[in-house]
Amino acid sequence: MALNDTAIRNAKPKAAPFKLSDGGGLFLLVNTNGSKWWRHSYRYDGKQKTISLGVYPDVCLKDARAKHAEARKTLAQGINPSVDRKLEKAARLEDGKNSFEFLARDWVTTQLKSLTQSHRDRTLKRFEHYLFPWIGNQPIKSIKAPDLLDCLRRIQKLNKLETAHRTLQATGQVFRYAVQQGLATRDITADLRGAIPAPTVKHMASLTEPDQVAGLLKAIEGFTGGLIVQHALKLAPLVFVRPGELRRAKWADIDLSAAEWKYQVSKTKTEHIVPLSKQALAIFSALHPISGNREFVFPGAHDPKKPMSDAAINAALKRLGYDTQKDITGHGFRAMARTILHERLNFDPLIIEQQLAHRVPDALGSAYNRTKFLAQRKLMMQHWADYLDALRAGSNVVAIKDKVA
Repeated sequence: MALNDTAIRNAKPKAAPFKLSDGGGLFLLVNTNGSKWWRHSYRYDGKQKTISLGVYPDVCLKDARAKHAEARKTLAQGINPSVDRKLEKAARLEDGKNSFEFLARDWVTTQLKSLTQSHRDRTLKRFEHYLFPWIGNQPIKSIKAPDLLDCLRRIQKLNKLETAHRTLQATGQVFRYAVQQGLATRDITADLRGAIPAPTVKHMASLTEPDQVAGLLKAIEGFTGGLIVQHALKLAPLVFVRPGELRRAKWADIDLSAAEWKYQVSKTKTEHIVPLSKQALAIFSALHPISGNREFVFPGAHDPKKPMSDAAINAALKRLGYDTQKDITGHGFRAMARTILHERLNFDPLIIEQQLAHRVPDALGSAYNRTKFLAQRKLMMQHWADYLDALRAGSNVVAIKDKVA
């Protein structure tokens, strides 16, 4: 007799496993621990075979019969259902390795390894939040531009246009990576140019008026937080490097005798030199007895083997009463220096941009040369440090009469 749901539910375990047949080779195996497994028994090439069709109640009677019918259809075509299922499983595994999620994670791990961990985490987080739930399991070659656009529209509805564009950009890099691996034919993100509105450019908060800067410098001078953060906060306006480069500064890159700090710019992958003013040298010299035996100039509070937290500078500014959304951020020291050096101290923008480690192609096509304008940059950095000292003290500052070129 054919099985029914009541008979299956009421089947109790016995001292030994037993079968409840549904006919045609389909039966339910009731184990001694009470688990119930669907099985299909058949003969192939003169030999008795058995395959599993799932566990009850995850696979109900109706689903078990459907799987059984599919297996019998395969058998009628002269194909062993067991081998067919193994091939199907292998195909699924292969699709898994070619899926967007697998390739995106692989790209983050292998292609972004030179970038900071925080950058890799942010990139992966965007994929996990906005793409993987919808297209992560799809083989990358099967994903179409409208599929991706649907995901980007969801981000747009959250009023996160910049996130949408960053996600699109990273996705394009994953597709190009897949093309290189022979797993996709083209980068479909090229079809989505202009599909998402451009985000409104939001500049980092900064102070660019001398009286505002003077107030900030006096506040920094009175900072009573941790000694490491205190020195980092004092050094930030003097060197105006990117916040990540400041917190990851290494003693191996700092030459106190030559008054230079040499490192690779994280954003452009170019070698860079920061001439150190007398004031900056004094801060490094004061730090050396504290962290000179460590790798990082500004070691972390909880783990000295790691650099200071990326939130430390902004947290210190907040502690001083500054709004990091409206007033000043760790990155804002760069805008402060760029604006005042040009508009107040009359330094040539090319020299300033070179010191900011920006890519500014010259007449010969060179995007960046770490030693270019080095003598002028040394003069500028010392003048800048003296200017900041004068602002803090409330003295008048004389600008350079002619632009230094």
